[in-house]
Amino acid sequence: MTEPNEARRYTVRGRVQGVGFRWFVEAEAHKLRISGWVRNTSDGAVELLAVGTRAQLVALQAKLWQGPRAARVDNVEEQPASVPETEPAGSTTFRIEGTW
Repeated sequence: MTEPNEARRYTVRGRVQGVGFRWFVEAEAHKLRISGWVRNTSDGAVELLAVGTRAQLVALQAKLWQGPRAARVDNVEEQPASVPETEPAGSTTFRIEGTW
């Protein structure tokens, strides 16, 4: 039996812009076969939407707390989200979006 996909929205705060954080998240999401997106926010945080199994999302959240070497993560907020209807089942497409 296949574990169902879930969606989570994360907001990462600290020194997370200008340190390669979005590229780090994109690489980790690809390794974990998670779909979604990541972007900078206007208040200096990084926001992402991730879609995957519970185990994949737990692994991603651990990586968010770690971040790339130059980052300093002060907080990772997690909220449930709806699986986007545009996300086909089994998709592993993860992208970096522009700043919002």
